[in-house]
Amino acid sequence: MREPRTLILVMIVMVLLGTASAVTFFLQRRTDSGLDPAMVESFRTRIRAWWILLTVLAAAFLIGKGATVFLFWAVSFWAFREFITLTPTRPADHRTLFCVFLFCTPAQFILVWLDQYQLYSILIPVYAFLLIPAAIALSGDSKRFLERTAKIQAGLLICIYCLSYAPALLTLKINPPRNVSLLFFFILMVQLGDVFQYAWSQLPSKHAIVPTINPSKTWEGLLGGTATAALLGAALYWATPFPPWMAALMSLVVALMGAAGSLTMSAIKRDRGVKDYGTLVEGHGGVLDRIDSICFAAPVFFHFTLYFTQYYPGPVK
Repeated sequence: MREPRTLILVMIVMVLLGTASAVTFFLQRRTDSGLDPAMVESFRTRIRAWWILLTVLAAAFLIGKGATVFLFWAVSFWAFREFITLTPTRPADHRTLFCVFLFCTPAQFILVWLDQYQLYSILIPVYAFLLIPAAIALSGDSKRFLERTAKIQAGLLICIYCLSYAPALLTLKINPPRNVSLLFFFILMVQLGDVFQYAWSQLPSKHAIVPTINPSKTWEGLLGGTATAALLGAALYWATPFPPWMAALMSLVVALMGAAGSLTMSAIKRDRGVKDYGTLVEGHGGVLDRIDSICFAAPVFFHFTLYFTQYYPGPVK
């Protein structure tokens, strides 16, 4: 992690997390604060998860690009495992799943590490999507064929393909080089979008977007959270290759896509009749429960950045 802007951004986040940890500790000691203890506990577990995320990301950035790509591969592998475990498979699918886990998953991130955009941009949505149904068909089991095929394809697309675009930000040709700080900015904006949407949704007067899917997602939270994320993104524009107005726009898009990801993955959980994808992260379920927003926002942020930094007819900054 040699970019000074990244170090400054990490230090700012550490100070904010430290302050939030102190405030939460104080509120837990004060039983007469008038705040809902469940809400305070939820905030405490969120802060703990952010500390873990910050520590792991900072360590990966410090080691280098290879370590960062490997970190995201490990996270995506675990998330894909959670997704597949949540939706039962038939014995005829096991050979196909073995090949997907053993070959498709690492191949996607190896191509990202090698900066082979022409290959990793089509490996899964073209070749894997064609080979998966063919391989399952060869098993001879046609029962619920479309459902089984679509389930594996959806998990592969969301958990592997989409998430791989986060470390792919390190491969973009940005002048001056700000790839590491841009990746950290992206992760930060996704997380801030989540937390401010949650905070704004605590207003007394609120209207759920889709109450049958996720009653905690409200219009007030969506509008207030995305607007707040946009303002903070504009304030942190110096960590990106964008001017303030564009950093605000990118943060707004990231927050909206993050909300879409969270809502979509909640719909899958409701369909399967479960509360969380796993139990790995205390207070937040599984890995996929924590990265659903990142998965949906990563490819959009990557391609917006690719366009504005390489194909925009004028200088970005």
